[in-house]
Amino acid sequence: MKKLQKSDDGMQYNHMEKRVKLYVVLSYFVFWFMVLGLCGTASMVFHGPPIVMRILSNVCAWAPTIVLLIGFKYFCPGRSIAEFYRKAFGGKISIVTLVASAILTLGATIITVFVLSLIQGKAFGEYWNLGSYPFWASFLFSITTGPTGEESGWRGYLRPYLNAKYSFFSASVIQGVIWAFWHTILWFVDSDYMGIQMIPYVLSNVIVMTGLCFIMNLFMEKNDNLIYGIVIHFCFNFLYCFLQVDIWFYVVLSAIYMVIIALICWKKNVMSKE
Repeated sequence: MKKLQKSDDGMQYNHMEKRVKLYVVLSYFVFWFMVLGLCGTASMVFHGPPIVMRILSNVCAWAPTIVLLIGFKYFCPGRSIAEFYRKAFGGKISIVTLVASAILTLGATIITVFVLSLIQGKAFGEYWNLGSYPFWASFLFSITTGPTGEESGWRGYLRPYLNAKYSFFSASVIQGVIWAFWHTILWFVDSDYMGIQMIPYVLSNVIVMTGLCFIMNLFMEKNDNLIYGIVIHFCFNFLYCFLQVDIWFYVVLSAIYMVIIALICWKKNVMSKE
């Protein structure tokens, strides 16, 4: 009976692994197809104005959730969508830790700009601009893109699987790499950087998104609620609505996030010894 039980568990695990891998592949495919097909057609054929392109880019960001919900019966057999979201948002929320996660994420970007201003000898305020849209519109665009569009898939579905299979460090790195390279198409069609500058830009994307996964895992470990992922993602995205920076911003930002990753790993190591 024990051998039979182990065999059944092994088969269930293999099925789950296949489902997760297929989910990642489809999320990549659907997102890239939407960016090239939807946004590409709107831009090149219909010459859509900036506001239309921004709305369409927000729609594309929902690809991970679209894939999850359309294929939900396959990806989450035996569960309902309502049950999935009850569990995803079922963990306790601590206002203190939620604010701390927001401050850490916002602080990393602000510190990066401050360090950059010292290096380049410019005033801190020169790196900021109110942008093309009113403040409320920037807020709305920021919250309705990745934070609400991606988190159901990456943190609600993928994160629990990786955390159950791997260590905290490995799960965070794998999740960060998957998340970062999902954006590959944007590095080439929605970036101001070309040639040699693409190297630090791409490395920064991988390092920073991995760092964000470390932050999310740290705060969601005891407070397993998707709201943490949404808030952290939003705090990271929101400031970009007002930033005017060059490639050196990403170089410094990478260094800041490498420090954050190191501090989180140190904290985890200390806690494991207590």
